[in-house]
Amino acid sequence: MAARGAGAGWEYRGMAAARRMTAKTRIFQVKVQLREVRPPVWRRLLVPGEMDLAELHDVVQTAMGWTNSHLHEFEVEGARYGVPDPDWGLDEVADQSGVKLSRVAGEGSRLRYAYDFGDGWQHDVIVEKVVSRQHGLRYPCCVAGRRACPPEDVGGPWGYQGFLTAVRDPGHAEHGQWLEWAGGGFDPAEFDLAAVDEALGAFAWAESPLGLVR
Repeated sequence: MAARGAGAGWEYRGMAAARRMTAKTRIFQVKVQLREVRPPVWRRLLVPGEMDLAELHDVVQTAMGWTNSHLHEFEVEGARYGVPDPDWGLDEVADQSGVKLSRVAGEGSRLRYAYDFGDGWQHDVIVEKVVSRQHGLRYPCCVAGRRACPPEDVGGPWGYQGFLTAVRDPGHAEHGQWLEWAGGGFDPAEFDLAAVDEALGAFAWAESPLGLVR
């Protein structure tokens, strides 16, 4: 189920780059992990607590390796946040823009992030700890992770498992078909930390000198 104007989320990058941290800024260490996929696919991120959920959506998309081609929403303690759209039955979803992560979550909080309502990808977003920012370190950043993001439109967790079974087995009846669909190859174990972190540089918050509060 593709979202109308799904690519608009990526236009937020330039806006995010203008954001500025202060001496009061707290850093949220969050672990983003796909549900129902084994071995697990996950990323560990450091993000400013003042980041709103619209920015966090873009950061999660980039870190995981999705292409921002479908609808999404966050759920926090029963409250749903995303891009309201009555045409898609999302009129009960609160606007994610301007809702700061620190307002809806704290250390130990668990958010649900849903992406592509057709394939049904569900992510746990766990706030592992909240710490002071480190001078000289760019935020947001990715500090750890494992395994490749599944391909878009592969059919959710169950479709992904069938896809992996086919591409791993040259004798599988659908091996050639899926391999061609995947562009000639797919390594589920692949994860390039440096490349992911570099991509997150597009969302970098500017740094105020320590001790300066605005």
